[in-house]
Amino acid sequence: PVFAGMNGSAIENFSCVIYNIFLMNCTWQAGRDAPADTQYFLYWQKLREDNQMECELYIKDENCRNMGCIFQNVSIGIEKAYFLVNGSSKDSLIQFYDEYIDLYKIEKLMPPSNITVSCDEIKNDCIIQWQRPQISHSNKDLCFKYEINIKYK
Repeated sequence: PVFAGMNGSAIENFSCVIYNIFLMNCTWQAGRDAPADTQYFLYWQKLREDNQMECELYIKDENCRNMGCIFQNVSIGIEKAYFLVNGSSKDSLIQFYDEYIDLYKIEKLMPPSNITVSCDEIKNDCIIQWQRPQISHSNKDLCFKYEINIKYK
């Protein structure tokens, strides 16, 4: 059966974020009814590629249970990625958790760089310029909106 395993043993609150252009951090919580010895394992796969990757750097809780993962050298395309977290326990079968995620939607962007302000007191105007942050996915200039907060002294 697809949902074999003890009810409430699958992970909860699964979340991933991509930051610094190529690092991905995924976290989760143990299932509320999972046995204490349950260990979880995370796999992910880009849908256009065949190779499935297991986490190489797990984040562990105080009981040495895998509760997150850091992936390095992640590249983002426009395709979805498939995530699977399964578990094992000597006491019972553990339900798996899976989800499809658009990687570009979970990228946390860095702030703009090289910000310059040039004001002309005679014209009573200012020109503010910046460089957009680096991103790793395509549609590079379509998703940027900036908000400028000007405070007068």
